[in-house]
Amino acid sequence: MIVLGYNGHTNAADTFARLYGSTGVDRYNVLGHDAAAAVIVDGRLVAAVEEERLNREKKTAKFPVNAVQWCLDYAGLSFDEIDAFAFPWNYSDSLVNSIIADLSASGLGPEAKLDRLRRFGELYTNVFSRTAILNDFKQRTGYEVPAEKLMLVPHHIAHLMCGHYFEGGRDTAFLVSDGRAERFSSMMGEIRDGEIRVFEESTIGATHSLGLLFSEITRYLGFMPNNDEYKVMGLSAFAPPLPNNPLLERVVTLLPDGGYTFALANDPRNPHAAYYPLFDEIFQATEANREELDFRARVARAAQEMIEVVTAHQLKALQAKSDLPTLVFEGGLALNCVNNTKLLEESGFTDMQVSFGASDPGVSIGAAVFASGLAGHRNENAPTPYLGPEYTDEQMLAALGDYQDRLHWVAIEPEDVADRVAKLLCEKTVIGWFQGRTEYGPRALGNRSILANPSFDDIKDIINTRVKHREPFRPFAPVILESEAAKIFQMGKKETSPFMTFVFPVAADQQEAIPGAVHVDGTSRVQTVTAEQNPLLAGLLTAFTQLSGVPCLLNTSFNVAGEPIVSSPTDAIECFLKTEIDYLVLGRFQVSKV
Repeated sequence: MIVLGYNGHTNAADTFARLYGSTGVDRYNVLGHDAAAAVIVDGRLVAAVEEERLNREKKTAKFPVNAVQWCLDYAGLSFDEIDAFAFPWNYSDSLVNSIIADLSASGLGPEAKLDRLRRFGELYTNVFSRTAILNDFKQRTGYEVPAEKLMLVPHHIAHLMCGHYFEGGRDTAFLVSDGRAERFSSMMGEIRDGEIRVFEESTIGATHSLGLLFSEITRYLGFMPNNDEYKVMGLSAFAPPLPNNPLLERVVTLLPDGGYTFALANDPRNPHAAYYPLFDEIFQATEANREELDFRARVARAAQEMIEVVTAHQLKALQAKSDLPTLVFEGGLALNCVNNTKLLEESGFTDMQVSFGASDPGVSIGAAVFASGLAGHRNENAPTPYLGPEYTDEQMLAALGDYQDRLHWVAIEPEDVADRVAKLLCEKTVIGWFQGRTEYGPRALGNRSILANPSFDDIKDIINTRVKHREPFRPFAPVILESEAAKIFQMGKKETSPFMTFVFPVAADQQEAIPGAVHVDGTSRVQTVTAEQNPLLAGLLTAFTQLSGVPCLLNTSFNVAGEPIVSSPTDAIECFLKTEIDYLVLGRFQVSKV
């Protein structure tokens, strides 16, 4: 069976901008953001890429016309050979009718009620109805999908299936939590013998969405909601634990069965209008302190602690209902890697898996997995994030030739690349590293990365200011051989962390050795690597450690703030030229500036 999973719609961003004002700082608050495509052939994921990597529009919600075509070309398929087209949103007739009934029965006045019904009607008609989805596919590709081949997959089920597929298809408990799906923001349950069982009594509606509330705090701090939540997580480490957390005291109420409510219900379309005065009050905001690091860190700390307390409450209820020993955690909130480690270590679960596609890029894969009938199917293939485009030497040389008046390059024998680059990295050198297939998901995992030596205590500042052009408080992640990780980091229940989705304390006697990779709280967001997962990166780490005595490399995404991670050789060259990266290693070509 061949399945194409995809996310994104041509009319989504314009419709949300017109109906709900999702522009400017709120431009990523769109259902269907992180447009992408994936192809599964007979149970095996053969290709997947995010549309932003190809159209160069960060977090684009557009129909993934480039991603779809690339996946088909890579797999050698035509549209007629596709057995199912899986879309990770399902506004079914019964769901739409229930939304209309609830709006009609709400306590709103007639004008407000009719306005909300009108806006929801336009959203459904223009974006999420089967007719709109089929028409959009035909408009963008020229291909008319047979109606019986279109499978609409509930958004949270698509999240779950992405994690379940990469976890290996075993029986497992699960928690899915994000901003909002069709109607809900969080669900939990278990997969046993291939059957998905949702614990309905623990499902959380979008009006009390933890993800949306965290996004509003992100916005309140001056960051981009639905994009910069990781900045709040990083900033929270600059404040001490709060003995009296105002969010937990004034906003959150924990309920039985893992439920919770908020003092102000989220209006999914305009929450900040109600929340901002409350935030100002409980955090004692003034014109003088709003921009101070101490104030912003204290707000971030309160938000991070809120996430940790609420999700731990959910897991306690989940364990009371399921005796399965392992957990799959997916959805946007699963990218909070500080919380992930605490959840696992403080729970009774023996292991927790968070995939590299945990946020919305993963739903294209998950929808395809679900349509393939792979729930409960044992996945024997090792999970890999390296699913996107790769380029030949000839294509790299052609790209370099377009910039020959600004670049100089030398060819390296393939077997010498790791040793050559390891020697460069022994100095205070920043390397743009471009190898193999593009990674999938929001993390650079060693194929489209910026690498540096973490033994220099000022390397973070150099990369943040001169390369990434981003806030100075932002930490960087270390990449290390899996066999060496437990010697440097306190891994707890985890033996591996291949997708940078967990944070671990750095051993006290190792912190001075890798100051560039240690956050202010003494932790690191670790990526472990084996030769099977990424032979060239593992070889580089081996050579670098032998030469320098430093056990890991600093790894951050190959991009600048506000842009997608690079995908093509031209993307890499453009990023190299507008930053102070010292060398670009493009495949087997070592590139410097003239």
